[in-house]
Amino acid sequence: MSTLRDLYPAIEPYETGTLDVGDGHVVYWERVGQRGAKPAVFVHGGPGGGISPKQRRLFDPTRYDVLLFDQRGCGRSTPHAELNANTTWHLVADMERLREMMGVERWQVFGGSWGSTLSLAYAQKHPERVSEIILRGIYTLTKAELDWYYQFGVSQMFPDKWERFIAPIPEGERHDLMAAYRRRLTADDRAVQMEAARAWSIWEGETITLLPDPETSDKFEEDDFALAFARIENHFFVHGGWLDDGQLLREAHRLADIPGVIVHGRYDMPCPARFAWELHKAWPQAEFHLIEGAGHAFTEPGILDQLIRATDKFAGSAQ
Repeated sequence: MSTLRDLYPAIEPYETGTLDVGDGHVVYWERVGQRGAKPAVFVHGGPGGGISPKQRRLFDPTRYDVLLFDQRGCGRSTPHAELNANTTWHLVADMERLREMMGVERWQVFGGSWGSTLSLAYAQKHPERVSEIILRGIYTLTKAELDWYYQFGVSQMFPDKWERFIAPIPEGERHDLMAAYRRRLTADDRAVQMEAARAWSIWEGETITLLPDPETSDKFEEDDFALAFARIENHFFVHGGWLDDGQLLREAHRLADIPGVIVHGRYDMPCPARFAWELHKAWPQAEFHLIEGAGHAFTEPGILDQLIRATDKFAGSAQ
């Protein structure tokens, strides 16, 4: 058996900055690797998750020039946890602004979880700007996927954690948990917001790995992270990502000429494997890897191995 690939060594950005994208939003960005090498953009999850130093290490720093950015309202972007003018299509437009700022005609798009959703939306709108796509933890943001995670489905796998998730919501409101959380996450009372934010965020942090992993889940309990994560994620999901139901699968034919890799954990709880399989069928030109014994997080060994192999594979491809 071949040795599983792991992250490249820790690396600091060679450049950082902010971009005023309008509507009162200022987006933080950073670049790692070699200026002028193969361009790529890393699209983080959530929405509202922000970037982390570990994500810089998914690419060979001698062969890539990678731009990572905090999407509107999260991480080091400002204003913090802001919902106004914060939609999928605002973020797609931000990506185009960042590409133009970077000065490249095309770039590789790498996204996981919600990042796969945004990457698909961007690539389907701007296929001529994408050299390759690497996707992990496929989320096509259909009503079925949202109901599975926030109403009935994953609740059956994690009954103990589910009880903690629904605890802030009175029984009479539990028929629509996303709406009930929306009311609390947008309440005027900061204490009400924070109770809901922590419960929402911890539910995700504790269900994304196959086995408990405090290194992954602990940050979901931090107040600043939880507030942006929960408010923004709930805001996007209540609105169905401003996508027609099933749109990303129906429009997958627009990706036919773009090389791609799809990586998904067999036991991914937030993102059922069926939707990764459906994307594979709608976009058969992309390599498909369904990883046994793996959950959702990119740090799961089998998932990480395939992601590193994918970035290495495309490192020498023409821009």
